[in-house]
Parts: sequence; structure tokens; C-alpha cells
Amino acid sequence: MFAKVEEIEERYKELEADLGRPEVIQDQKTYQTYAKERSNLAPIVKSFREFKSLQDEMESSRLLLEDPDHDIRHLAREEIVALEARLLRVEEELKVLLIPKNPNDDRNILLEIRAGTGGEEAALFAADLFRMYSRYAELRGWKTEILSQHLTGIGGLKEIIVLVAGEKVYSRLKYESGVHRVQRVPETETQGRIHTSAVTVAILPEAEEIDVEIDPEDLRIDLYRSSGPGGQHVNKTASAVRLTHLPSGLVVTCQDEKSQHKNKAKAMKVLRSRLLDIEISEQQSKISEERRTMVGSGDRSERIRTYNFPQARVTDHRIGLTLYKLEALLQGELDLVIEPLITHFQTEALKKADGN
Repeated sequence: MFAKVEEIEERYKELEADLGRPEVIQDQKTYQTYAKERSNLAPIVKSFREFKSLQDEMESSRLLLEDPDHDIRHLAREEIVALEARLLRVEEELKVLLIPKNPNDDRNILLEIRAGTGGEEAALFAADLFRMYSRYAELRGWKTEILSQHLTGIGGLKEIIVLVAGEKVYSRLKYESGVHRVQRVPETETQGRIHTSAVTVAILPEAEEIDVEIDPEDLRIDLYRSSGPGGQHVNKTASAVRLTHLPSGLVVTCQDEKSQHKNKAKAMKVLRSRLLDIEISEQQSKISEERRTMVGSGDRSERIRTYNFPQARVTDHRIGLTLYKLEALLQGELDLVIEPLITHFQTEALKKADGN
């Protein structure tokens, strides 16, 4: 491990030197690439240097064990115990930092929420989840932009697609993909019976044009008049856009904007991200062990979490976590679940690394 960290430190020094060279400073693209790489390596280098400093302190304290003064020897033994604990902590921190990062961790995401089984009650819960993720994004200083939504008559959501932009969005939300189940008494239920409904959440890393090239010949573009809420304008012009990607069969529609061009741009953003998601899924399916570690079977029909309203209980089935803080979670305090998930999957990755 330490040989690898030493190589990283050498690379970090090279990058620091390169970032001071005039030709690199003038080339913004190269400068940004080097600066990003240095930023990614900085936490590892910082921990490694702290580790080496602690080792030096340990060596000095061990020398004091030979001191003729009894009190100095006693202080040295106490210092060694404290240093051993700190060394162990920093070593574990280094192991975590060396876990291979998901290359998409720094990306923005497309958050897709769809009502599943449960009819109108599922659509109402989809709206609840959208508010939960929106509040979480607000707490973290992220920006959200609705790309597409299909509302129901009483405030529910059949489907919504949202761009979430900010620092390391994918790294925080990547474990949210799957089926979210809700157990509660619907407002329309006169007998007070608990109903079970389901909502599907998908987290897609945002794709840029350079990530996914789409041949115009592979696209069929249909224009039509918008329907549903949106004012008088929606029925007057064919501003809604339906994109069909012929090779994959993917279909994306967008009708939220009055402008045909804006709808097409939003639809293209969704299409690129879905194509990137397919590409990532194909790569992951080739590494079944890694896939099981990260997202279970990877099947989005897999139930990952249950929200039980009568008991104010939330259960994440992947890690056996149960919290009686449903209201706090729905108000955006999603780290109550996200932090344990990150810790769990980091621990699994460490076990795998140690096994190798």
C-alpha cells in the first residue's frame, strides 16, 4: 500500500511543478485537467504526510524509553500509546482514500422518479420523494432544474426528471436507485386500511456531448402539441418534442417549455444520460462481483427501502438499517441514510481489497 502512496506523492509533486509552468498556465484545458488531478490526489498525500510525521514522532518517543529519568520514560510510553492509536486511524483513512473511485462520482445527475404500483397513492408518494430530494439538494447547496414532469390531478407525479447539479452529486445519491416502497393510509381510504405502494427512483450520471455521440441519422424527431397543465399556449403550437433513438429503442419526450428548441435540448440531455447509463450498466454487468457489492443485483425492480408512516419508520433493506425518523428524512435529512450506506459500501470495498 505504501509503495503505491509514494508513487501518488511523486505524481502530486510533478503536478505541482507542472501547474507553475507558463505553457501550462496559458493552456486552460491542460491546466484544469492537471488541477483536477492534483485536487483528487491531495487528500491521499495529506494523510500520507501525516502518517510519516506520526512515524517520526513515534521514533523520537521510542528513543526516550532509554532515558535514565523515570518520569520521561513514563511520558514516552503514554505518548507511544497515543501515537499508535493515531497511526492506526490515519492508516485506515489511507485505505479508504485508496479505494478506486467511481469515475462518475464528481458528475451531476439526472434524478428520475416514477410512480409504480399503487395508482394515485403511488403518484402522491412520488411527489413526496421529489420534495425530499429537493430539500436535500437545497441543504447541500445544489441546484435543481426540472427537465420533464407528468402531474396528476390531485398533486401527484406520474413521472419527473430533474437535473441536480453541484459538488459530487452522484457520489452522494448513487445508492438511491431502486424501488422505494411506502406503507400508509391514503387520504381517500375511509376504512383506515394501510396500503402499500411503490415508486421507482433512477440516478443517472449526467452525460456530456463528448461522453455520448449521437448520430443524427439514428434519431427520429416527432413534434406535437403539448397536453395537460400549462396554460392556453400549450394547445396552439407543436412545441412538444419526442425523440426516438432508433438503435436502442429509447424514447424521450419533453413538453414543459413553450419553445420547441428548449424542449429538444432538454430531451437530448435526458437521452444522452440514459444512453450513458446503458453503457455503464453493460460495463458493470461484466464485473458481476463489483456490481453485487455496489448495487445488489443492479435490477431497478429491486426494493431498496420502505417508508412506514404509521410507525414513522424507514428501513433500508440492503444494510438492515431501521430508523424511526421518517419525518426528518422527508424534510431532506437524507444523510441519516446516505452516510451509513457510504460507510457500508466502503467497508465492503476494504474487505475485498484486503482479500486480494
